[in-house]
Amino acid sequence: MNRMQPTREIQIGSVRVGGNIPFALIAGPDVIESEAGALRHAELISRVARRYGVPYVFKCSYDKANRTSIKSYRGPGLKKGLAILKKVRKELGVPVLSDVHEVAQVKAAAEVLDCIQIPAFLSRQTDLLIAIGKSGRAINLKKGQFLAPWDVGNVLEKLKSAGAKQIILTERGTTFGYNMLVNDMTALPIMRKYGYPVFFDAGHSTQRPGGLGSSSGGNRAYIPVLARAGTAAGCDGVFVEVHENPAKALCDGPSSLPLKELPHLIEQLLEISEAVRS
Repeated sequence: MNRMQPTREIQIGSVRVGGNIPFALIAGPDVIESEAGALRHAELISRVARRYGVPYVFKCSYDKANRTSIKSYRGPGLKKGLAILKKVRKELGVPVLSDVHEVAQVKAAAEVLDCIQIPAFLSRQTDLLIAIGKSGRAINLKKGQFLAPWDVGNVLEKLKSAGAKQIILTERGTTFGYNMLVNDMTALPIMRKYGYPVFFDAGHSTQRPGGLGSSSGGNRAYIPVLARAGTAAGCDGVFVEVHENPAKALCDGPSSLPLKELPHLIEQLLEISEAVRS
């Protein structure tokens, strides 16, 4: 087997991912539930990351604009949510990431976020891609559930045409029939051929979109299984929703990893990453 070639190194705030860096973590609750909750989760997760020497980016959404039901909790919104993320960044010194759904939000988001995430459902929206590409911030492109891994090339061209250079790609599963996602691990090495760091979203990959009728279901028990598989397939890091009490999470609790399980999972993933890269 040929030795796995490194991707380019990408700067996200104060940390670097990709290149010869063996493993990085993007993690946090799916949505901002409160200022205190965001700060607490960011501190506890960053403490785990520091313990194992893992580059870490705090992920939490200020608005979940694609929730299943009109009654679902979406988050505090742009202004209040960005203020909370700015406080996380300043007080804890960790880079922050959130998704942006509208062109009109890009400018304000770029003033706070270290990394702007393109939601999977919007991964082909040209105007949004161009606006985010011009922002000057690092970008996390979530591959749409409807895209083949080689379709990512066209999306990258849109971002690069707008001047984007600091890009990471994230695999989050592929639609399979109704309310189902499956994972093709060959998507990871295929996307790595574009030269950008590739992350594996182990939480959303367990999701059952709309599977509970008015909300999405999932099976968090499989998060460690998929995270180990993605790491073995050569991803540059793992993206995972983490919550101190997933049963009470206001968004995507069924596909969130319990915070107490994170240290053991990180230990496993580091061992696998070292074996793959050696």
